[in-house]
Amino acid sequence: MTKADIINRIYERVGFSKKEATDVVEATFEIIKSQLEKGDKVKISGFGNFVIHGKQPRKGRNPQTGEEITIAGRRVLTFKPSQTLKKNMNTVAREDPDPDASAQS
Repeated sequence: MTKADIINRIYERVGFSKKEATDVVEATFEIIKSQLEKGDKVKISGFGNFVIHGKQPRKGRNPQTGEEITIAGRRVLTFKPSQTLKKNMNTVAREDPDPDASAQS
């Protein structure tokens, strides 16, 4: 699913104009992005958590030369789905193993 697909679904379900649906999606993603950039955790009830983890610098090797190098520390974004989402995904998976195949028929 792409951002355009999300916009179309909001347009169809809520009744917003395409421009309003686009503005809502863009604003939502911008808010989430700005919170994550600040290092804040983003919790969406019934969906999951987006969390930034810091990785420390570590030693590694250049595979071609074998030379030891230092791999710089960085921040990594992780997503942990909620129990509700996991449960729903597994329920749907048992009922319809390929939900996209039935939607395309």
